[in-house]
Amino acid sequence: MAFTLPALAYAFNALEPYIDAMTMEIHHDRHHKAYVDNLNKALDGHADLQAQPIEKLLREIKSVPENIRQTVINNGGGHHNHALFWTIMAPGAGGKPTGPLADEITKTFGDFTAFQAKMKENALGQFGSGWSWLVYGDGKLQAIKKANQDSPLMDGLVPLVGVDVWEHAYYLKYQNKRADYVDAWWNTVNWAKVSELFAAAKAGK
Repeated sequence: MAFTLPALAYAFNALEPYIDAMTMEIHHDRHHKAYVDNLNKALDGHADLQAQPIEKLLREIKSVPENIRQTVINNGGGHHNHALFWTIMAPGAGGKPTGPLADEITKTFGDFTAFQAKMKENALGQFGSGWSWLVYGDGKLQAIKKANQDSPLMDGLVPLVGVDVWEHAYYLKYQNKRADYVDAWWNTVNWAKVSELFAAAKAGK
């Protein structure tokens, strides 16, 4: 079974004015598609790896043959990171989380504003391309940054919120103003979905 490009659950222009339609179309239909295509090409002839869910493939990345491992890290990570990214954004979203996730954010970071500040610090502090992540691991939330398309799954962590800071994610609208993009991006976050991910991570699912 080849990996496939997941369809967006909303129109390309649904996240405007925060993310423009052209960026969404290029990001999904070209960049994400390229990761999927390159992952499938790398795994050609490896039926055992092709049959694994992408999460398992990344968690057990050291079992991937060395000659294709970096390609799987780059493109498998790119595929999973983006597949998650599309689902944690939604039209008319934003605001703040509620319930257990909100409580855990307050427990870990002090309050929601401090959490946002840490995520932004990581987003701006990531030199070159990469992601700012909220992850769950070792029984707690953590804010980390990762270069390129490296997946937190490879470190045994569960990604919950990821801010894509590759230039293709924001350059058409925000040019070099990464900070403005990060500030605006919060208005797209689907906290209901993130809360589901958090609950599943805590339950070990």
